[in-house]
Amino acid sequence: MSSTEAVVESQSRFAGRGTWPAEPANNLVAWVPGGEPGRTLAGPSDGGTETREDHAPNDVDRHVVRGALLLISALALGFALNVVAGGRVEQSATQSEEFNALRTELAAGTAAGQPRLSDGRPLPLGTPIALLEIPSIGVHQVVDEGTTGAVLMDGPGHLRSSVFPGGVGTSEIFGRSATYGGPFARIAQLRKGAKITVTSQNGTFTFSVVDVRRAGAVIPALDAGHARLTLATATESSFVPTGVVWVDANLDGGTVFAAYPPVMKTVSADEQPLGTIASTPGSLVGWLTKVMALLVAFGLVLAGAIWTWRKRGHPQAWIIFSGPIAVVGYFLAGLVGALLPNVM
Repeated sequence: MSSTEAVVESQSRFAGRGTWPAEPANNLVAWVPGGEPGRTLAGPSDGGTETREDHAPNDVDRHVVRGALLLISALALGFALNVVAGGRVEQSATQSEEFNALRTELAAGTAAGQPRLSDGRPLPLGTPIALLEIPSIGVHQVVDEGTTGAVLMDGPGHLRSSVFPGGVGTSEIFGRSATYGGPFARIAQLRKGAKITVTSQNGTFTFSVVDVRRAGAVIPALDAGHARLTLATATESSFVPTGVVWVDANLDGGTVFAAYPPVMKTVSADEQPLGTIASTPGSLVGWLTKVMALLVAFGLVLAGAIWTWRKRGHPQAWIIFSGPIAVVGYFLAGLVGALLPNVM
């Protein structure tokens, strides 16, 4: 029989039956032009047709994009929680440590009483210098040297172009209004006559509020030889600050010490009210270096998580990489927080 006759005979054998020969018993993955990849044709033992995902390239891309979006969303949420809630807890813990250290130094007479070290160098940023208390609004905070955003994450800071609290002239202290504990959130509510106490190596000084003002208001005159304390924080809106509120308080009698000259006449832009790290090129370069290092670390963690997600399974990826992602996210949130205005 010729090959042509064999084909004709095969076709006539199945003519009119409306079916093709039974499919193989083993499942086959078939692809039909214009159809869906991953269709499995079941044999007679399966009693039907079953569909399974076959990790087509489009599916892999979709999983990667979805995972990346979930991680980015988690980082954004972590940043918000860090600034509002986590920052408050961290700031409180730092304040507790600094209070214990300052109390010990005051008792030993070794606390910083001037803006320079014994060798003439300026005090390092973040050095605790005084305890600030405002009973009427519940403020009990250690004041650190400097007013950069990083310093004010830990609590109020002393403006380095002003004298130390209690010295002849005006001493300025900045604090945040909303983020990282918001220690100065209520200073705009202070009334004239409200008491403010500052305790430092130079003594204990009590001030009385004489004015609460905004930008453009006239600064109350200060008599020669007297001491003033001025507090400052963001105003108008907690998370979208558009201005600064100032609280002026004059010293209630007592001994005024001859203040040491400030370490500088003017401070850099990032230490002024509403200043950010982006205001100073030198500080911005250091910040960008840290951010790049963290982004590299995040990229490595993300790559490992995606590989584990695809090769080992979803639960394993979450179990292994949740911790590293949280750690990187925590430090990244701290760096992003440094971009916020220093008194926000």
